[in-house]
Amino acid sequence: MIKTGSAHIASLRDGREIFLDGQKISDATAHPAFRRAVASVGRMFDFHSAPDNRALMTFETDTGTLANRIWQLPTSYDELKTRRRGLEAWTELHAGFLGRAPDHVASCISGMYMGLDQFELYDPARARALGDYYRHARDNDLYLTYVIINPQADRSKNAAEQADPFLSAAIVDEDTSGITVRGAKMLATGGIMANEVFVTCIQPLQKGEEAYALSFAIPMNTRGLKILSRKSYEAGAPSVFDNPLSSRFDENDAVLYFDDVKVPWDRVFIAGDIAMTGRQFHATPAHVYQNYQAQIRLSVKLKFLLAIARRTAEVNGTTGFPQVRETLGQLAAEAAMVDAFVAAMEAKGSYYGPYFVPDRHTLYAAQTLTQQLYGKFITSLRELAGGGMIMLPSSVQDYQNPELAALIAKTQQSPAASAEEKVKFYKLAWDAVGSEFASRHAQYEMFYAGAGFVVKNHSFRTYDWAGAERLLDMMLSSYSLADEVAQPAARAAE
Repeated sequence: MIKTGSAHIASLRDGREIFLDGQKISDATAHPAFRRAVASVGRMFDFHSAPDNRALMTFETDTGTLANRIWQLPTSYDELKTRRRGLEAWTELHAGFLGRAPDHVASCISGMYMGLDQFELYDPARARALGDYYRHARDNDLYLTYVIINPQADRSKNAAEQADPFLSAAIVDEDTSGITVRGAKMLATGGIMANEVFVTCIQPLQKGEEAYALSFAIPMNTRGLKILSRKSYEAGAPSVFDNPLSSRFDENDAVLYFDDVKVPWDRVFIAGDIAMTGRQFHATPAHVYQNYQAQIRLSVKLKFLLAIARRTAEVNGTTGFPQVRETLGQLAAEAAMVDAFVAAMEAKGSYYGPYFVPDRHTLYAAQTLTQQLYGKFITSLRELAGGGMIMLPSSVQDYQNPELAALIAKTQQSPAASAEEKVKFYKLAWDAVGSEFASRHAQYEMFYAGAGFVVKNHSFRTYDWAGAERLLDMMLSSYSLADEVAQPAARAAE
């Protein structure tokens, strides 16, 4: 099924329990804290379902039906690149500001499905559940979020050692019909507007934490599932002109609380196995495939931010300044580096069974460097703009006062834009760089892949150390101390 925007929006009116500002939200699709973000996701589904975009955004499944390309399992280098072009087109609709758009967790589940052999070794019944779920999500064009992190509490203790052993979601019961789960998980980014949630734990678990070793997927309206929303940036941005990004692309984050939620066995992929909980990500292509999508998204986002940098210089009349061109050249090189990483992941890709997947270490190298890059990139944009992003009209309402409108026209001068164009541009730039929404994005880009030491350890463990050491040993073996000592003695004997 190829879902339209209206069909997706209608699917969210399912009685899910969302809580915001002390109130239960009956319909997120109409609430001022969420409705524009929901509409933005609706436009994504409209784009991929449009007849003119079918070739770009869909693929033919093993059953002969068309499906959203986010669920594609590439069997060649060319198919991997074709899928990437579809993901890029989708990402351009939100300029990379929907970090958990539908293509992210779809990539995770697809990567797990590629590694179905690992699940077969673990438990054939759980492998069947995963295979059936992949096809269900694909064939119904579902939007999935995930919660894979435990709530922060006493971080010196593991989940089982916390004052409340059910602070983090854990299995409290198991019977012939399924498992019962109690506790919380985070961050459910995009959960307000997703159809279902994939629940597991990506953090390493220790012996004694078997109850937290779970992996399953359920609808967002499952009985007992409570969605605790963070503050809505969209609610504080009633005007699109004043906040063009936060008013439309605040995908929201939420804590999910499982109040003795019953999960049927046909939705359970892992139950109580610590080793398999880690293997589902790292022994299969899942972790690589989902984060490859994240790097595609980031490459689009940096391209958008790079355009803001260039336009800032034009609006300020500083494009000809050598130091400004130096900054723009540096930013252009950094954006191109991310593009190159994506291309290299594909070009260096390899087969996992019949599936062609991106290169693992190139991905982790990209994550290591881009984690450090984003904050630096944003700082450069601030330096280019100076006070221009701050000294703006207080809101669109200023234009409703003729006297203020005239003063705005007089004081917002630019060699490259009208006063209105300058204000419009800088309102956008501030929302991308300096607003509360922008600050959340800076935090997101720093930590969505995990803490820095975690990402660097992924890079360490996947690098071709054997090849590097072979090169070193070859050089070391090309000379010796004995040869150096023997030469003077030989010359003396002559």
